[in-house]
Formats: sequence, structure tokens, C-alpha cells
Amino acid sequence: MDDIPAQGGRELADRQVTRRPLCYYGDDFTGSTDVLESLFQAGLQTVLFLDPPEPELLQARFQDVDCFGVAGVGRSLTPEEMERELRPIFTMLKAAGAAVVHYKICSTFDSSASMGSIGKAAEIGREVFGGRYIPLLVGVPYLGRYTVFGNHFAAGGAGRAVHRLDRHPTMAKHPVTPMAEADLRQHLEKQTTLKTSLLDILALEGSDAEVRERLESVIRQEHPDLLLFDVLDKERLETAGRMIWEEAQSHDGLFVIGSSGIEYALGEVWRKEAGTTAGGLAEVELEMMAVSEVSPSPLLVISGSCSPVTEGQIQHALRAGFVGIRAPVDELILAETQEVARAALKQEAQQWLASGKSVIIYTATGPNDESIAYTRKVLAAQEMKSTDSSRLLGMALGSLTKELVQQLGISRLLIAGGDTSGYVTRELGIYALECLSVLDPGGPLCRAYSNDPQFDGLELVLKGGQVGGVNFFEKVAGYKGVKAQRRK
Repeated sequence: MDDIPAQGGRELADRQVTRRPLCYYGDDFTGSTDVLESLFQAGLQTVLFLDPPEPELLQARFQDVDCFGVAGVGRSLTPEEMERELRPIFTMLKAAGAAVVHYKICSTFDSSASMGSIGKAAEIGREVFGGRYIPLLVGVPYLGRYTVFGNHFAAGGAGRAVHRLDRHPTMAKHPVTPMAEADLRQHLEKQTTLKTSLLDILALEGSDAEVRERLESVIRQEHPDLLLFDVLDKERLETAGRMIWEEAQSHDGLFVIGSSGIEYALGEVWRKEAGTTAGGLAEVELEMMAVSEVSPSPLLVISGSCSPVTEGQIQHALRAGFVGIRAPVDELILAETQEVARAALKQEAQQWLASGKSVIIYTATGPNDESIAYTRKVLAAQEMKSTDSSRLLGMALGSLTKELVQQLGISRLLIAGGDTSGYVTRELGIYALECLSVLDPGGPLCRAYSNDPQFDGLELVLKGGQVGGVNFFEKVAGYKGVKAQRRK
């Protein structure tokens, strides 16, 4: 593997290496943009595709990018559906020839045996890529995610306090994949027969040689299929990254599973091996471009999130002068009322946006919004499934957004919620995203690539439910970017 350079930032492209350092598949839409952000901060030019790119597209327009990803929906699939979705994509990613192929999961390990099974993804990855073991790294200190002695912790709730995952105010009560077990090894045992071993925080202390010997000892004695790395702080994260990168240099396409902590871990290694020990984009020579000389006004926000974090952001933005418009979900999902409801919603939003007001179109204010229970009753009465609701509502909001952006020339858009993000971006004909700037952890400002010139270059923020501070909407609306990465 001498042709895999231990380089970081622009040097990876400048030296005309024979392979990219990393490519990835994100198991949900908004989480996929989280990787864009982490690679951006590592100084790597990265493009995220909404569908697996054809080799011709990569060669013709994106041949010089350091990394690329595919935004997927693995987190919402059954094991049978994952088999059909993931195997051909993993095969394509292997053929792309990257040193590391990352199956990106949420940093709160959202999964179960029946939905979004990380164990099933590991089984497919093991068959496609082989290798001694699959590195598994979930902690991201930057995002308030930590793994200690195999147990996972995440910040959340009031004051962003850190909770053990099975006591987390959101994840312990998740409607689809509630986390009743904080030990990630035991959680995986319910999803796969593959064996998971642990390299804990004590094993990650000391010199690289000492850590390497402990890692090899675990492999010799336990013969794991997956090896979970504890993550408590930046130092241990970097150490884990060095062990993973060394493994990648001795393997033809290393398959790894984890959160964006994978990219933060490898990014530290790449920066130091490139001689930029302090880290940060400022130390990597890049071609730069303007984002927006003047902050766009107004901002259009489309929120399909029920998260308490998004709820706080909506309330804060309304107090700051945003106009909130509730989307009539029950009317938008029924064929006989959808068109009239969408037209009324569009007219109201258009009036406020034309007057210069930033607008939030939301489906619910938060997890306790009474409309959620009412919508479930409507679905039950119509013998519809929740997936039908998401699809119909997403398509309605997508077409609404398309018309508003077209008619008003909106230049910046914020979408909250993974399902909503997927439907809206597809309606706009967006096939790829590239990070322009980091606003809040996990919520990067992106540049959209679309086959439709009206939407090509649109500035876009795709926000997961738990992402961003309370003033995130105002931050997106008022951000005046001066410089950001650009492909050469």
C-alpha cells in the first residue's frame, strides 16, 4: 500500500495520488452533511451525492475532489431492504479505490434489529471488503458524544448535559429506535452474530507503540469482527485515528463504521503527517471563494423536525422576528385537500417573504405538539402508514419550496429534519452538495449542485433534529461568509 500517502488537505490532490483517502455512505441525509463538515475542517475538498454517482460524472466534473460521499437512507430500512440497498453501493465504493470506506452512522447509534441495523451493515461490509476487522468509532467530543468502557454518552436536553445513552432525554424515548442499552457491544449483539471487542480508554493511553501492541493483543486473543474504540477526548480520538489509518495503509480499502468521529480522528492524523500540527483550515493552502458578500434576506426555513432542540430554535427565531406558518399536515397528506392547502400555504409564505421577512414553515413545534397525535388519527382513519405520511408531506413541501425559490429568487434555504431534507432537495433537482462554511457543529452551510440552473449554486443548510444552538436559525439568516473551500 505504498501508493497511499499519509497526507492531509490540499497536498492529497496536488501530489496526484492514485486513490482518494476516503469515501463514505451516510445512513441518513442530514447526518451525511455532518461528514462534509468534518472533512472540510480537515482541509479536504469533498462532495456529497444524493445518489450513487456514475463513474463518468466523477471523472468529468469531480475528478479532483479529495473525498466523496453518498447520502443514503440506511437508518430507516429493514435488514432485507438494507441488503438490497447497501450491497451494490458498497461494491461501487470499493471499486472507487479509496483508502477508507466509511459507513457513516448517527453519533447516537440509532439502530435496532428490525430498523437501521448497524449489525446488518457490518455483515454486508465484512463480506464485500474483508479485512482483519471492522473499526467501530462513535464518539465525537466536538458534538458532545463520548464512549467510555464501551458505554456511550451524548449531550442533550436542557443545558446540553451529558447523559448515558439509555437515560438520554431524546434517544431513550426515540419513537423508532429507542436506546435501552448504553453498552454498544450489547446493543450490537441484538443485531448480529459478529463479535465486537473493545479498545478502551486505558488501552488508548501511552505511546503509539504501546497502544498498537494492546490493539494487536486484542486481535490475537479475541479475533473480533468489529473493534470498538473508546473516545473521551481529542487526544484519544487522534490515537484511535492513527491506529485506523495504519490499518488502512496495510489493507486494500478498509471498511469502517462510525459517526463523523471517524473523519475528525483521521483529520488530526492527516494534518500532523502533512506538517500542520496545530490543525485548522487556516494552515492548509486552499483556493478560496466568496460565499456571500451580503447576507441573504429573507431566509426560508422548512421544518419537518419534532425535536425539542428544533422546537427551541423555532421559538427563539419567532421572538427574533421570523414569521412562523404552521403547515396543515392533515390536509397536505390527503389527495382531496392537498392542492388547496398547498396553494394557501404558498400564498401566505410568499407575501411575508416578498415583504422581506424570514419565514419558518413548520409541521410541528416540538415532540409534544398536539398536531402529531391528530395526524396519527388521520392516518389511521385512512389506513395509511407513517411512511406514507412522510412521503406525501415531503413531496408537498418539496414542490412548495421549489415554487417559492423560483418565484422569489431565494438564495439561501434551511431545511430541518432528515426525511424533509431528502424530499426537498430532490424536488429542486439537487444531486450534490459541497461544504462552504461551518456555522454550528453538525450544521454546515453548503453549496448545491443542480441540473436546473435556477437552483445550481443555492446556499443550503440541512439540519438534523439535535443540531445547532438556540439561535441557529438567526445565525443562518445573518451569516456573511467571506471565504470557503472550492475545488480547483
